[in-house]
Amino acid sequence: MGDLQTEVEVPRYFLCPISLEIMKDPVTLSTGITYDRESIENWLFTQKRDVCPMTKQVVVDIELTPNHTLRRLIQSWCTLNASSGVERFPTPRLPISKTEIMKLVKDSKSPQQQMMSLKRLKTIVSENEKNKRLMESVGAADHLSNIISNEINDNNSMTSSSPAADEALSILYHLKLSPTGLKSLIGKGDMVETLTRVMQRAAGYESRAYAVMLLKSMFEVAEPMQVTSLNPNFFMELVNILMDQISQKATKATLKLLISVCPWGRNRIKAAEAGAVRVLIDALMDCTEKRTSEMILTVLDQICQSAEGRAELLNHAGGLAVVSKKIFRVSSVASEKAVRILYSVAVFSGNTRVVQEMLELGVVEKLLLVIQVDCGSKMKEKAREIVKMHSRVWKKSPCVTFKLH
Repeated sequence: MGDLQTEVEVPRYFLCPISLEIMKDPVTLSTGITYDRESIENWLFTQKRDVCPMTKQVVVDIELTPNHTLRRLIQSWCTLNASSGVERFPTPRLPISKTEIMKLVKDSKSPQQQMMSLKRLKTIVSENEKNKRLMESVGAADHLSNIISNEINDNNSMTSSSPAADEALSILYHLKLSPTGLKSLIGKGDMVETLTRVMQRAAGYESRAYAVMLLKSMFEVAEPMQVTSLNPNFFMELVNILMDQISQKATKATLKLLISVCPWGRNRIKAAEAGAVRVLIDALMDCTEKRTSEMILTVLDQICQSAEGRAELLNHAGGLAVVSKKIFRVSSVASEKAVRILYSVAVFSGNTRVVQEMLELGVVEKLLLVIQVDCGSKMKEKAREIVKMHSRVWKKSPCVTFKLH
């Protein structure tokens, strides 16, 4: 196009202010400036910028108005200059409008049209980022959450959810709501409870995965009060997701969710009582993926800061051994978390039986290795504290080949 513009003088107002190329589909922003659709959609929706590139005004209304007059002028100019190698752009297909989305949302409230409307909305949300933002701007998230809540709470079956609830949940997840949208969603008092029921009742793994992944996003913007008041059933269903190994994405979302909620209130105790420690140790035993191992150890570190969590770890036949074996075998992050877990156990639950078990399982040898090798100072300090605390018991043992200072 650069060579063409040196031969044929292109009217400046035919050029997109962003790409500086001839506009194929000129659209006007609410600020009154016209851009090529592809360029301005990339600016607003892919790069997630909320100001007009030219005026720097905040864009409140994201709907783009086709500039038909300018498009026809450009097409006519292309036809007139065809002999110079200028190709005429075809008339673009009109994208979905805010009005059409609002009608589909309204139609989905009708029992007769609900499934057809939801399926169409699902197609629309999957097409591009702009459609997602348009749907959010017309309040689709609130309506979709109402469908899920009504269907789940009205459904007496304990083992299944409705097709409408599954469809609405899929759309809601794929909307990829903004932080403001997520805050509004979690602000609805029953939404966490509703998604917990979805994890419990949904017949298919897909809806359970969507529920936990949506919850993960919601709790990233949650207020402390919303995190401290979680029901024990919430943690039981998260543990079930981990046990069932629905998908790698669902597992990682569950671990991230536990990482974000466990430090608050009595949540680490609720997680321990839900059986999280046993499931996490079993998962860690077979885990070969670095990031997943790091997250499992992070959750265990948080839960083991409670007496209930440490008791669950010690009740697991392989608890101490599995944790200590991860030191120096995964990453520096994993090693640090593993040492922190051992520190919690040794300092707060280090009775005679536990201290002896740490010796027999080779945990002490691993701690001595941490002290000697070049690694993080905090990790080394915690290992040194553990060894110092129990050195009188350990120093006479033939199992220890390093000197205890």
